[in-house]
Amino acid sequence: MRAPSSLPLPWLVADVGGTNARFGLVTSAGGRPEATAVLTGADYSGLPGAVAAYLAEHGGGVRPGAACLAVAGPVKGDRYELTNAGWSGSVYDLGLPEVELLNDFEALALSLPYLTENDLVSLGGPPPGDGVKAVLGPGTGLGVAGLVPTSTGWVPVPGEGGHVAVPVVDDREHEVVRALRADGLPHVVAEHLLSGPGLTRLHRGLALVHGVDAPELKAAEIVTRTTDPLCSEAIEVFCGLLGSFAANVALTLGARGGVYIGGGVLPRIVEMVEKSEFRARFSATPTLGGYLAAIGTNVIVAPQPALTGAAVWLAQRSRERGWNT
Repeated sequence: MRAPSSLPLPWLVADVGGTNARFGLVTSAGGRPEATAVLTGADYSGLPGAVAAYLAEHGGGVRPGAACLAVAGPVKGDRYELTNAGWSGSVYDLGLPEVELLNDFEALALSLPYLTENDLVSLGGPPPGDGVKAVLGPGTGLGVAGLVPTSTGWVPVPGEGGHVAVPVVDDREHEVVRALRADGLPHVVAEHLLSGPGLTRLHRGLALVHGVDAPELKAAEIVTRTTDPLCSEAIEVFCGLLGSFAANVALTLGARGGVYIGGGVLPRIVEMVEKSEFRARFSATPTLGGYLAAIGTNVIVAPQPALTGAAVWLAQRSRERGWNT
């Protein structure tokens, strides 16, 4: 959208995923989001309704002068379509003066330089550096993005890396994939196993491999049943696959500035991931193990980091376009 010369504060920021839509207001250029709230996407027919509800119920009825919406799916121009939810449309439908549209992991990538030690839990390797960074995250889906340093600042690189082939390595993982294919999932991509629904599929796949009956459990149930051998094994396989996937992302982007893991799944099982094969699998590449060993891996535990990234994007656009705030 073409920005007018004056876009008064506050500005709206949003992180719209397949399950939840998170919102906040920025009251000063360069400031952190305030009045944050999480709305359940299924309660609304589309993004305009969710935005209106947030502004009415949590934003005091204000009309933002600008907005940055980070959505879980590909974006093109003014159009968005969520990969794992039914919302699609144009940002023009919101009726706001200026709306910036980003992929959700593009916004998450923009937040990385602003995360503190308290926002991260190390999974091994050195502290984050200043080079190219990568971020990935299992949630409703599997997001991936990069962040590249340039002479004028950080530039996000969005992508759809969650839809690459699943990185199976050992016999057990191959058997699980074969079982799931025979069970009706003909083409297994990384997101099918490395996500909340993916953890459910792993649990199902392992039950098929072992020839046992098991109830269908959601990810939130699996991670709490630590004494259940099948649940523990599903988490074990999940962490190993995630380590290999994270290594692939790091090698593809040359992410010597660190690999960060966001999304809704890992913050719930940080201690399990720390004790898992994640880090060993991350640095297991035979030819470039030393390269990967020198890259730090961290879980993001900060609340709503993508909202911070959306606020950073609006601040950058404000400077570039000379918005009078």
